[in-house]
Amino acid sequence: MPPDARVRRRTVVTLLLAVLVTAGLLSLGTWQVKRLFWKQDLIARVEARVHAPPVPVPPPADWVGIDAASSEYRHVSLSGTFLHDKEALAQANTVLGPGFWVLTPLSAEDGTIVFVNRGFVPPDRRDPSSRSAGNPQGPVQITGLLRLSEPKGAFLRSNDPAADRWYSRDVPAMAAARGLPADKVAPFFVDADDTANPGGYPVGGLTQIAFPNNHLVYAITWYSLAGMLIAAVVVLYRRRQL
Repeated sequence: MPPDARVRRRTVVTLLLAVLVTAGLLSLGTWQVKRLFWKQDLIARVEARVHAPPVPVPPPADWVGIDAASSEYRHVSLSGTFLHDKEALAQANTVLGPGFWVLTPLSAEDGTIVFVNRGFVPPDRRDPSSRSAGNPQGPVQITGLLRLSEPKGAFLRSNDPAADRWYSRDVPAMAAARGLPADKVAPFFVDADDTANPGGYPVGGLTQIAFPNNHLVYAITWYSLAGMLIAAVVVLYRRRQL
């Protein structure tokens, strides 16, 4: 192959690689812009909902099709009796350190059941007998934030109902593991507010409602890299023309 032909071939291959890489960088930048608008909408929605007056939890007629856009982080209230013998513990990492979320079914007068994330307990309070003072008996009134079920598990860690190991707050799976009637259990749970429990545990009010928003910085970074690559290709091409 003549030298000029080899040079042209390398140039074409270089240009093609540059186009592909630039397209990838621009796509990443555009994806971050979309994430930016999504995060801004989430922050605004959460901010408005958590400070609104509490409303009753959605009734069974509204359970089908419930989604994050319409309901998650809504400030709600509910009443009923805790089924403490049916509680489940989901692993948690919080500002108080590692431990567990205590999810306890709350049975209402109409027979419906809503799991309540009553709050955090450290590993040494995993046994219910170590925090019995914080397990109220009889009717209670709960206020908190509505959250959607978290199916299957966490990243690289699947829930294991048979072993009673929970890495996410999967309401239907927990209900099934506790022998609760599926048609009576709400497809969401409620994060209890920071009202103190006797004995200090569980510790409620730890719902994360502040979300980092670095997507604009990421978008600028990807777009800048794409621009730098385009500039480098232009410089190299001009040098070859001299």
